[in-house]
Amino acid sequence: MTLHQATSHRTHILVINGPNLGLLGLREPEIYGRVSLEEIIGGLKYTATQVGAQITDTQSNHEGDLIDFLNENYLAHKSASPENHQFKVTGIIINPGALAHTSVGLRDALAMYDSDGVPIVEVHLSNTHRREAFRQKSFVSPVSSAIIIGMGATGYRLGLDWLLARKGN
Repeated sequence: MTLHQATSHRTHILVINGPNLGLLGLREPEIYGRVSLEEIIGGLKYTATQVGAQITDTQSNHEGDLIDFLNENYLAHKSASPENHQFKVTGIIINPGALAHTSVGLRDALAMYDSDGVPIVEVHLSNTHRREAFRQKSFVSPVSSAIIIGMGATGYRLGLDWLLARKGN
């Protein structure tokens, strides 16, 4: 049995990207790499479909849009019945970008999932601990199950692999 054979069609992962991440590959490639967000998401979706999982993704430069996305999916998650698992969220991968360091609202929206036992993987492309002091504190980290920092685009794939390997998916 491979790492991903234990997953099923019931696996539904949200992938959320914050401000400026739509310009990955173009914006400061020496810090954030040369891989575009489209390439990252495409790779995640390809892997997910190979194991019968579903990914729903979003990127926004606006905090409220990300909170709305989380709230709408949370309502669908809470209303899912045992017969209707396709809406049940089983994991979240989030690169909050700069909102990690500023947004209590985003943290609170994620906390709803955390309190329901939905694992959250926080991803940062660069090593935030080797950067400016303001980047070293994340409001998202206390509600995250795992944090991947400084591994570039590979961090997303590691987060997906970890979520797919978790018991119960």
